[in-house]
Amino acid sequence: MPSPFVIDDFGARIATVWSELRPATRGLVERALQAAASGAPGARNLHYDARADLELSRFLAALDERAADKSETLDAATVARLKSIADTCASVLQDQTESAEVFAQLVRRAESQKDYKRIDVLADALTSRFPPSEICELARSEDVIVRELANEALARCPVSVLSVLLNDPVDAETARAALRRQVVEYGSEDARQLLLALEQEEF
Repeated sequence: MPSPFVIDDFGARIATVWSELRPATRGLVERALQAAASGAPGARNLHYDARADLELSRFLAALDERAADKSETLDAATVARLKSIADTCASVLQDQTESAEVFAQLVRRAESQKDYKRIDVLADALTSRFPPSEICELARSEDVIVRELANEALARCPVSVLSVLLNDPVDAETARAALRRQVVEYGSEDARQLLLALEQEEF
């Protein structure tokens, strides 16, 4: 559990971000660290919300930034604790988030660490947990890996889900691209019929 003394060891920036977390969010991190230390599986937190998502994302960014900072030397034990807390925070976000922005942050982090197994886990979470509109947002990302993961997830979406997205002025073109991919790569007859119907409506 990160006591104030341990948090202070990481520098003023980490201590400040930690102090700005709500008690419930700090408790979430502390319980996750306890579970990681004991080897027990972490359960999904029923009180996790969008604000906790944002707070943990900021905390993780601060931890990673501190770990990458070479201007001030930290001893090996402190660096190890820093990375352990960062990894635990990332795991909580991975298990809980439904935010496109946080997903992209986690993919970039895993990519920088060459942690391809974690990227696979994130891809599975994208397919099973994220709402289609968030996946569409990711499909327009400037990050190549994030964009490809999202497009692959959309290509596996049911045609009925993609058909609803066609009514959204922002997501419609992304949904069409997914339908075209279903036709070309998977030979989906339902996707082909829907695209034909769209073309006929436009004439």
